[in-house]
Amino acid sequence: MVAKKKTKSKTTSKKRRKSTKKSFKRFFIKSALVTFFACLMVLFIYVFYCYVTLPEMEVAFNRTRLPSTTIIAENGNEIQTFGNSFASLVYAKDLPYYVPAAIVDVEDRRFYAHFGFDVIGFTRAAFANIFQKRYAQGASTITQQVAKNLFLTSQKSVKRKVQELLISFWLEKKFTKEQILTLYLNRVYLGSGVYGIEAAANKYFGKSSRDLSLKEAAVIAGMLKAPSRYNPIYNKQNAIDRANVVLKLMFDHGTITQTELLQAKNEPLYDTTTYKVEGAKHFADMVYAEVNAYIGQRDQDIYVSTTLDQDLQQKAETVLKDEIAKNAKNNVSEGAVVVLDYDGAIKALVGGVDYEKNQFNRATQALRQPGSAFKTFVYLTALEKGFGPADSVWDTPLQIGKWKPENYNKKYYGEVSLAFAFTNSLNLATVDLSRQLNLNDVIKNAKKMGITTNLKKIPALVLGTCEVRVIDMANAYLTIANGGYGSFAYSIKEIYSKDGYQLYERIESEPMRVLDEKVVAQMTKMLESVVQSGTGKKAQINGFSAGKTGTSQDYRDAWFVGFTKKYVVAVWVGNDDNSPMKNITGGTLPAQIFQKIMSEN
Repeated sequence: MVAKKKTKSKTTSKKRRKSTKKSFKRFFIKSALVTFFACLMVLFIYVFYCYVTLPEMEVAFNRTRLPSTTIIAENGNEIQTFGNSFASLVYAKDLPYYVPAAIVDVEDRRFYAHFGFDVIGFTRAAFANIFQKRYAQGASTITQQVAKNLFLTSQKSVKRKVQELLISFWLEKKFTKEQILTLYLNRVYLGSGVYGIEAAANKYFGKSSRDLSLKEAAVIAGMLKAPSRYNPIYNKQNAIDRANVVLKLMFDHGTITQTELLQAKNEPLYDTTTYKVEGAKHFADMVYAEVNAYIGQRDQDIYVSTTLDQDLQQKAETVLKDEIAKNAKNNVSEGAVVVLDYDGAIKALVGGVDYEKNQFNRATQALRQPGSAFKTFVYLTALEKGFGPADSVWDTPLQIGKWKPENYNKKYYGEVSLAFAFTNSLNLATVDLSRQLNLNDVIKNAKKMGITTNLKKIPALVLGTCEVRVIDMANAYLTIANGGYGSFAYSIKEIYSKDGYQLYERIESEPMRVLDEKVVAQMTKMLESVVQSGTGKKAQINGFSAGKTGTSQDYRDAWFVGFTKKYVVAVWVGNDDNSPMKNITGGTLPAQIFQKIMSEN
């Protein structure tokens, strides 16, 4: 009996254990199912949330953009384009077969087979990224890129990716493959602010996308990987190398024949670099800032035809940069140059030695002390008041209140003529002359000749202690150069839309005399003597030149402002932090820069 009880007890225990295991298994399965359906519900809710927060389709199709503004030099070459450049709509079916084919082969070879999402491509890219332990391949289809470019932003997030897929499925259902490809071709970014195949063809090859060669189509398709790296304007060889990769890919996919491959590889690429002005970025910024004042706000792309002389601009940039680099040991780090013709057209403008490091325009924005370059206004006023170049002034020590000016060389010359005092830039003689004039008249002359900054009526004004702009000094000396007629610097000649409609044209106004002809002739002769025998000897060129040197206290600013038979030039050098240079005067580095820019011009 006892043995039977034990057997029964063991059997009961086994049944209980089995029952417990089954209960646990049922609980686990039930919990897993609940968790699965809960996750599925959360996923559904999230996808639904992404769906209901999709942007308005119609609004996205017609969203606004920043109109492009293309700044052009006087020879027709492009200086810079601001904003986004689009062109007229082109349809995929109207292009040579190899244009859209090149893009499909590079970006989405299964474009015509998938439903907006390429499962095979996604799987391939995922494995490649896992094995290489980095983001090595992308898997976005052309449809997904249209969804992102047209309706979404580039911000990386789970929500954006889900919305991208939803829009891709919607696009595939609503449009044909050709329509989707047309959307892509007209919206894809292709470097240099250019969007769409037509704008890219215009920009890089000066033709319509309908006329692109196979080689050119491969170049544009190759840019999709990295628009800056493979830009044919900035790196032609990179663009060619990448185009050859695209051509080989097209051959491998059976899109082109071996004969077409070899012909395209051997085809010379149109040289776009000659149609792009190198540098002139400060000038372009200045022009772009002025455009709205001429034509107001706009919603169309425009071209701005300017006065810039490409050769003279590049010469000015090179000379300024090289000469300042040579004088770095003298604590010179910056400079600015403005070149005007006698009409006031800005032919060259350099706002600093390195635009990429600092975009501040020292030619138009910086306020610097002109030093003795300001004396021209003093002597010109004296000539207006009846003084002659041979009249005497005293170059002797003097003091006005607490101010005790000195000559640069600490010497005193006693009784001297106006011409001698001006040619040799004598400070004390100039102050003595100014005490016989009304400073209001000096300020009035400076203002009507082009100085726009605040000029304080103080004795030190006549030695150039009040700050001025480089472009204003060029403008003021222009008044003398062109015989006393007032002309103001300008840069824009014409503005027109991309379809050729003229929006603005500069109209020549009747010149207005602001200085007496005889006075100007006397002043010009005195300025010429500065270069021939005075402080500006290093500005001498093979031909006529006249001008005035200027150096502010402690060598913080050095200037040469002068003119030839053709141009007026203002040169300034110094440091942005206003620190002193080492013995750099207007008669040294600035005069040399003037001479190098104006030689053979």
